[in-house]
Amino acid sequence: MEEPELARELSASGMRMTRQRRRVYRALRERADHPTADEVYLRVRARGSRDISLATVYNTLDALVKCGLVRQVHLEREASRYCCNLEDHCHFHCEECGRVHDIEWNGDPDGIPVRVPEELKVRRMEISLQGSCRDPRNCPVRRQEG
Repeated sequence: MEEPELARELSASGMRMTRQRRRVYRALRERADHPTADEVYLRVRARGSRDISLATVYNTLDALVKCGLVRQVHLEREASRYCCNLEDHCHFHCEECGRVHDIEWNGDPDGIPVRVPEELKVRRMEISLQGSCRDPRNCPVRRQEG
């Protein structure tokens, strides 16, 4: 999503575009690697933005999630990560190197792969897979060991 569209989406949610929101969103978009809030903070600071606090990054990420512009990804016993991919997809978490990969969702959005009682209505589904990278050249931890 480009900045004018981001500004429109924020405005439609009753929020305005700020310098901090622009910087945080840009840091998320530059790489599709599902960073934590701390990693986003370090990226923004590395780009020369010394006037932003970690609290502001957390608040900005929370606002972007509430507006539906970013997804919060929860992995077992890990800090929340953030994803700009708003298409239906799953996540694969390498337990060795920590990377989180987007996995295409090939299913019918109504064809949920679990049995849900009729009285319940699913609004959002989050599927997370855990394992390890198969190719040692793609896993930084294995690369360092090998």
